[in-house]
Amino acid sequence: MSTTEPAAPPPAPEAPGAMTPDPRRFKALAVIAIAQLMIVLDASIVNLAIPRATADLGIAPANVQWIVTAYTLSFGGLLLLGGRIADYWGRKRTFLVGLLGFAAASLIGGLAPNQQMLFASRALQGSFAALLAPAALALISVTFHEPKERAKAFGVIGAISGGGAAIGLLLGGVLTEYLSWRWCLAVNTPIAIGAALAARRFITESRASGNTSYDIPGAATATLGLVSLVYGFTQAAPNGYQDSAHWTDPSTLVWFGAAAVLLISFFVIESRTANPLLPLRIIGERNRGGAYLSALITGAGLFAMFLFLGLFLQVILQYSPVRAGLAFLPFSIGIILTAGIAANLMPKVGPRPLMVPGLVAAAGGMLWLTRLTPESDYLTHVLPALVVMSVGMAFTFIPTATVALHAVGNHDAGVASAVINTSQQVGGSLGTALMNTVAVTATSAYLAANAATLGEGALPAALTHGYTRGFALGAGLLLVAAVVVLVLIRIGPTAAAEDDESATPAHLG
Repeated sequence: MSTTEPAAPPPAPEAPGAMTPDPRRFKALAVIAIAQLMIVLDASIVNLAIPRATADLGIAPANVQWIVTAYTLSFGGLLLLGGRIADYWGRKRTFLVGLLGFAAASLIGGLAPNQQMLFASRALQGSFAALLAPAALALISVTFHEPKERAKAFGVIGAISGGGAAIGLLLGGVLTEYLSWRWCLAVNTPIAIGAALAARRFITESRASGNTSYDIPGAATATLGLVSLVYGFTQAAPNGYQDSAHWTDPSTLVWFGAAAVLLISFFVIESRTANPLLPLRIIGERNRGGAYLSALITGAGLFAMFLFLGLFLQVILQYSPVRAGLAFLPFSIGIILTAGIAANLMPKVGPRPLMVPGLVAAAGGMLWLTRLTPESDYLTHVLPALVVMSVGMAFTFIPTATVALHAVGNHDAGVASAVINTSQQVGGSLGTALMNTVAVTATSAYLAANAATLGEGALPAALTHGYTRGFALGAGLLLVAAVVVLVLIRIGPTAAAEDDESATPAHLG
């Protein structure tokens, strides 16, 4: 699949300080925001459609996980390579190919006649998302140079990243209940095509200068290593509350062993090659390294909220797909409303004074959910926790994206964007395994101890107990992320307001 570049406008200049604001930059931001929303939505929009898709296509229970993991495996495994392709081939061109490929893969999934075609389409979606996501974030970095405008642009992306998953649950519930589960996939096609047409008009091409040769050994070891790691966590997770975790199964250990060998080989290659896929200076810089590590831990911790609260609402409170989706809407609204405040504060106070309280507040909201019982009411026990978490995460997502791209330089903007997305994907996969393990273990122990005395109420109580143990672990991880930010991220408002190009040493460009 390829695209033809329009004759105008000319590519943006690469020289720092020579750039004048693009008059179309906010229209470009709108297009990028649509693409980012589509990527985030697709990680959750199918969750409420899984039961009907399973029934329609006759998918065996053991294979249901592939509706989700086929996407996350290809997305997480190919992100670094996608970031380098965006840098070298052109961010606009990569963005367009990602949009059109995502549109085609979504249509294939919506029309899938069997489970094999559905799984393949989800893997294709993840592959094109791995092109689209780093290109989108890199385009923000190279399009907006004035500090306040850049903070606002990242505020938009941060609001979408934080609230999009909840919107995806709502949209998935509505489409599944009133149309068909197939529309949860096919709805992407017209949106992606429309965004591609707008992108051709409003987005200016940019690419890295200098040495742009590809690091093929690094790409192979990174991709295969991340796929092995994510798949290992997938294999380790239990399949249900009556199953046990599979951490010591030979197949799980083989995948983890392969991931260790491949990822160690990757870092050895990157330290020795002249033009690495992931320049170690990107993750070695203290502030950016702190942003990537905190994003990984936050992704793992926040997953507990979406995973277990969705189950609590549907399994315990018996909410319909639409009602469950609506229940998450305050989380999205809270992030969107608070994102503007966070974006305005960023150039004034810097990232750390926002991120640490934000993560602590999100952990507090998660701890609130540990008090749930089968008789808990949504308005008194769930809604307040969602509001607190939404405010906390709005103050976390925006500074994290800003620090992750701070002083990285135009040459590496795409791969730096890919690292932050990779951190979140791997963190989410880690969270899946950890939360499932904790919840299943707690549920099984509760049933064994209370089944005789609670009778028919034992299973709802045991499941809720398992969910709350997952929330507790999620809160703990968010607090760990706050400590990481407190220790590693040191840039203040002055440094955070610097233009990336001007803040980059000459030898990095």
